[in-house]
Amino acid sequence: MTTTRNRRWLLTAALAALAAIMVFPLYWMVVSALTPGGQSQSREFYLWPDEPTMANVAEVFATQPVWQWLTNSLLVAGVGTALSVCVSLLAGYALAKFRFRGRGLIYAAFLVTIMMPIQVTLVPAFLVVARIGLVDSPWAVILPTLFDVVGIFIARQFMLGVPDPLLEAARLDGAGEFRTFRSVVLPTCGPLIGVLVILGFMTRWNDFLWPLVVLQGNENLTVPVGLSTLTNNPAFSSPWGAVMAVATVTVLPLLAVFLVFQRQFVQGIANTGIK
Repeated sequence: MTTTRNRRWLLTAALAALAAIMVFPLYWMVVSALTPGGQSQSREFYLWPDEPTMANVAEVFATQPVWQWLTNSLLVAGVGTALSVCVSLLAGYALAKFRFRGRGLIYAAFLVTIMMPIQVTLVPAFLVVARIGLVDSPWAVILPTLFDVVGIFIARQFMLGVPDPLLEAARLDGAGEFRTFRSVVLPTCGPLIGVLVILGFMTRWNDFLWPLVVLQGNENLTVPVGLSTLTNNPAFSSPWGAVMAVATVTVLPLLAVFLVFQRQFVQGIANTGIK
């Protein structure tokens, strides 16, 4: 009993240490946001500023369109995630439960695109967006990301576990394919939707390269691109304090989405076998 108890204490201590290591960057971000002037760039190490202040937050929100950046990011991440989840669910259902010629080839082509870096498709995607007149618009960021190959893969893996007799029973009762999907398959997809929402929202909220290419006006930028403009901005006496102030605020939507969908996320990861 004593040996088992000691092992539990050691395991608890090790997990607590790892948790502290993971949380410390977030803590240091808050400390840097509350540090006045250039103290955040000093060589002295401290765990809390001598005189914490909200001056960095007030300065950056007064001089930069941070609220507009947040609105743009919420629009891109929210609408993009919602539409992408719908596409992933329908495509995953078709690949998992329908039998048609070329299904394996299409699925293999999907998987190949996962290994393709975004730099390969950057120029063709920009040309398409420019031709249809969407440059410097939120839809230029939303539409090209609707086809989420990773989301389709996860949805297919999850729906392979839906029993075929349930679908056959619904079809025998006269239900069409869409009604079968809506009434039989969709109610079982709570964990799957939690996984897709968290992964999709996080990816779109943190996306930098593609919004940097297609968004041009300062007020149309998303938060990651807007943050990059602050580091060399001469208007701030302490640019890193301004960056950390904005970053502290922008973490909150990610935490909110994760807290809302955390239970479904854990269940979905377990059910789809993703490690």
